[in-house]
Amino acid sequence: MSSEDDLKKTQIVEARARNISHNVRCTECGSQSIEESQADVAILLRKLIRDEIRAGKTDKEIYENLQDKFGETVLYAPKFDVQTAALWLSPFLVAGAAAGVWAYQRHKRRTNVHIMALNLVRGVPLTKMEKKTMLDILTPPPQRKLWWWS
Repeated sequence: MSSEDDLKKTQIVEARARNISHNVRCTECGSQSIEESQADVAILLRKLIRDEIRAGKTDKEIYENLQDKFGETVLYAPKFDVQTAALWLSPFLVAGAAAGVWAYQRHKRRTNVHIMALNLVRGVPLTKMEKKTMLDILTPPPQRKLWWWS
């Protein structure tokens, strides 16, 4: 029974160590995690992580210890604070800006169509470009035939 318990404990230590190692950047390579790297420092860090797990430390304590020793760049996912807020929020800012540009262009296009339609009603002749734009916008797209619907 104790050999089964030892095997389970070893498997748990190994799984936790691999999980932590995948989230820690190799300080020598920079582009690989310490789990993937074969650099001497990566091998030492993997051993350090396993030793700390066996000593009963939590994952959070191990991450904090590595961060204290090597700096915040050793972690692939930096914590959210004032210094990293721009990094974490940049995808949302870019998506918001893109949505704003799209909405503005759509609004502008609709507004131009309405002005052209009003000019038509008033009897003001449209230019060739305005006629083309009106036809492009007002002509419905061709119906696509679905291959499974004959």
